[in-house]
Amino acid sequence: MESFEQCLNAVKDYCRLSEAETIYNLWLKGLEPVSYDDGKATLSVSTAFIKSTVEERYLPLLKRAFSQVMGFDIEIKIVSRAEMPGDEGEKSGAQSFGPEGQYTFENFIVGQDNRFAHAAAQAVAASPASTYNPLFIYGAPGLGKTHLLLAIKNSLTKTHPQLKVIYIGGDQFTNELIAAISSGSTEAFHDKFRSADVLLVDDVQFIGGKEATQEEFFHTFNALHNDHKQIVISSDRPPKEIKSLEERLRTRFEWGLLADVQPPDVETRISIIYRKAEQLGLKISSEVAEYIAVNVKNDVRQLEGAVKKLGAYYQMDGISPSIGLAQNAIRDILSEQQPIPVTVEKIVNEVARTYNVSPEDIRSAKQNASVSLPRQVAMYIVREVTGMTMERIGAEFGGRNHATVVYGTSKVEKLMQNDTRTKELIEDIIKNSKT
Repeated sequence: MESFEQCLNAVKDYCRLSEAETIYNLWLKGLEPVSYDDGKATLSVSTAFIKSTVEERYLPLLKRAFSQVMGFDIEIKIVSRAEMPGDEGEKSGAQSFGPEGQYTFENFIVGQDNRFAHAAAQAVAASPASTYNPLFIYGAPGLGKTHLLLAIKNSLTKTHPQLKVIYIGGDQFTNELIAAISSGSTEAFHDKFRSADVLLVDDVQFIGGKEATQEEFFHTFNALHNDHKQIVISSDRPPKEIKSLEERLRTRFEWGLLADVQPPDVETRISIIYRKAEQLGLKISSEVAEYIAVNVKNDVRQLEGAVKKLGAYYQMDGISPSIGLAQNAIRDILSEQQPIPVTVEKIVNEVARTYNVSPEDIRSAKQNASVSLPRQVAMYIVREVTGMTMERIGAEFGGRNHATVVYGTSKVEKLMQNDTRTKELIEDIIKNSKT
């Protein structure tokens, strides 16, 4: 499956270069591998609506992409995760591939850094909507927030199979709303989310600054809370620090319990390493485990990635884990998993998503007000984050001259000085661009 997943990543890269960024993000980015057997690839998407759209519009593109990557033609089947046996509800397209059932409370390593959030999540799973509602879990990426949300989902699916449990990412919630508006199916969208018994929303910070999405989420939140349904939310920061979030939503997120997840201490990191090695059937010495734990401090995914790399060395070459191999594994993992540099493209995409315009419009020669302000904001953020010269920034935005860039960035600076809302919105765009 690892090689099939890598193959699909290459296919998605091909599709991203072939289609507009908004099209790719909405319909193709969430594709995940299910199986590959005898010339037939099965891929999953989060909803039946996305499935039908991909089948109708994008199968030829996918077939060309697979042929390009694999060197021969294959058959492609698209399935909806909402319709797959034993997987009720939804899963965000941003979630990396893997058996969802692996995320349980039993295999979550508990330490002082996450004990409170873990206990709160267990309480919600044991008795939804009767203790902490909403439950808001926050912390930096890679510390186990998604694991806790999916552990709640898996626990409830097992102990309360009659409940409708939906797990979705904040960006996917936005994409599905856009799709519903485009297809005239907003009533079905309302019914889907407002009929949930438990709604789990991962990375809710991505709805910040998007007025239509926040309006919809506000009414969804109210409907569920008034009906005594459980809401669990995760974010990379507490509600008060999501500056582009409407005050009415920020207040509601603080109604229940806020639980933070901090980077694990060294003892917890060692436990995580041993647990991952056990899952891989890999014997690892205390010296090697301690070496990895001391040198990889802030990201559980990187800890697990280092152990997986050692496992790959052992499986392929029969080399047992050693300090030398651990050094190589850490170097490889840190270089592979360093945060992606903030590029002009990432900034433009985040500005476009926030202002509900297309990246192509921001880079175009269009002069209408709905595009001009987002373009000026994008130029300002590019200047602040990358330090590029005015000439280079102008070249990135359709060949605009130095004076145009100076005018646009100066206008944004004045807006930020006089309008707290604009200042907070731009600060959030910068944070999201670095995620």
